Amino acid sequence: MPEITGYHAHVYFDAATQDAAQQVCEEAAKLFPVEMGRMHAKAVGPHPRWSCQLAFAPEAFDQVIPWLMLNRRGLTVFIHPETGDHLADHRDRAIWMGDMLDLNLSIFDKL
Repeated sequence: MPEITGYHAHVYFDAATQDAAQQVCEEAAKLFPVEMGRMHAKAVGPHPRWSCQLAFAPEAFDQVIPWLMLNRRGLTVFIHPETGDHLADHRDRAIWMGDMLDLNLSIFDKL
């Protein structure tokens, strides 16, 4: 079984929900050992919507995930492990909160 070295939670938003997403991400970063990435106002990587990444260690999973479940403010959140197998992590091992969206997995063909 692959080792999970960390997790990424991607909080999706658009122009109308950008402030809410920023509040959710900033609050998570204040409450937990979470590294908040940039607020991307464009699709980045495999992500079909604007997003902000929250990165955290496996030890924080049991705190971060329940908090996101209760505090995501109706936003879609995509969570995946980090094992080194990017395609499988995004395609087969993901958790969705809210709408399940189609990712652009073709970018992993180049890896």
